[in-house]
Amino acid sequence: MSGLGVRTESLTVSFGGVPALDGLDLWLAPDKIHGLLGRNGSGKSTLAAVLAGFRQPDSGRVLIDGEELGEGLPPYENAVVTSRVCLIRESGDLIDSSLVKHVLGMAAALRPYWNAELAGELLDKFEVPTRKKVQKLSRGKKSALGVVLGLASRAPLTIFDETYLGMDVPSRNLFYDALLADYTEVPRTIVMSTHLVSEVSALLEEVVILDNGKLVTQSPVDSLRGRGASIVGPAGAVDELTAGLVVLAEQRLGGTKSITVLGDLDDSLHAKAQSAGLEIGPVGLQDLFVHLTGSTRAKEGSR
Repeated sequence: MSGLGVRTESLTVSFGGVPALDGLDLWLAPDKIHGLLGRNGSGKSTLAAVLAGFRQPDSGRVLIDGEELGEGLPPYENAVVTSRVCLIRESGDLIDSSLVKHVLGMAAALRPYWNAELAGELLDKFEVPTRKKVQKLSRGKKSALGVVLGLASRAPLTIFDETYLGMDVPSRNLFYDALLADYTEVPRTIVMSTHLVSEVSALLEEVVILDNGKLVTQSPVDSLRGRGASIVGPAGAVDELTAGLVVLAEQRLGGTKSITVLGDLDDSLHAKAQSAGLEIGPVGLQDLFVHLTGSTRAKEGSR
């Protein structure tokens, strides 16, 4: 088994005339863990639903390994593709009146790569009772059940759309550990839609940032981290060094100034900073996410 690649071309979905996805062009490489990041209302859940065939786009298209499986067909018109895609949403999409063990039985029947042994191990770890009805589970246990269904499906394209928000921090950490361990054993394409950037950043290989239905950036995590830097020192020297760079944020305290910039700082800039007595530090993925989406919304609001 190998993971599925995903391509969207001019993908557009609107609600009441307001675009949730606005001409989105995207490529998700197979066999990687992708972070789908964005603030509430950025289009993450809509994109996840379209990729899984839960919703048709208004225009544009999405291809899931189209050349091999779909022959150019979108996922909602191809049973082979949809059987290999698993979307787990925060809502759970579970039948409340069903017993947990029946939910698991249905998943086993519908998921061609279902691993019952893994499901059992995860149910024990998350302490999910199988003889209870779904409606009797706490929100945290429902989220844990969703995680079990997603991981044990071992679907070549597995999408977690804020599935774990109902879980407490220890349970979420347990999920991250289980995901990484099973992904290492059975690589596939995993998409994690979230705004808990700091928690999941260590898991991610590629990052997609959406804002207002548009692509802000797509990049390998290491490359994205290298695109930002904080520069601190005397205000005049900081301004001189950062002239012409893309400034994401700045703060000033007396004669000292701190500027966060987006862009690669070459060796000559580092040398100039050192000679000017300036400090250059890294910017975390969470901070880059906040700055990038914040600056995008500021631009939108100024129009």
